[in-house]
Amino acid sequence: MHVLKQFIAVVMLVLLSACATLSPNYEKPQVSITSFSLNPESKGIPSFNIGLRVINPNSAALPIEGMSYSVEIEGNRVLTGAEPNLPKIEGYGTADVVIQATPDLLGGMKLIQQLVSTKSDSLNYLFKAKLDVGTLMPFVNIEEKGSFDIKDLNK
Repeated sequence: MHVLKQFIAVVMLVLLSACATLSPNYEKPQVSITSFSLNPESKGIPSFNIGLRVINPNSAALPIEGMSYSVEIEGNRVLTGAEPNLPKIEGYGTADVVIQATPDLLGGMKLIQQLVSTKSDSLNYLFKAKLDVGTLMPFVNIEEKGSFDIKDLNK
């Protein structure tokens, strides 16, 4: 029984010290979309290259283990993907990465149906990403939203 109490005390100490390393001044990384294009190497189902700029506003390095992400247009999920190979971003550093996303057929069909029934000059988008920054830290959820003019798509 005494050994069990010691073991629990050691586990609690380790957990508390791990939590102490998480800074209360931690800021979420900033992610912005820098480019969007059809992947010329995609075969069969098309895929898209999405350029991202990731900014680490903290003094500690950001080891990104992986990321899952989606793009919604007018509330319809139209692209999804996951990327395991992302660079470590040094403290106060920036990295440009290109991720690949594949279409969500049902979300795309819902969007087309919505566009046909509604006349609009612009579309709202939402980019969602979940960054895995290691085992001691929780996932970092990031969202970027905005809109684009439909007329600009023809340029």
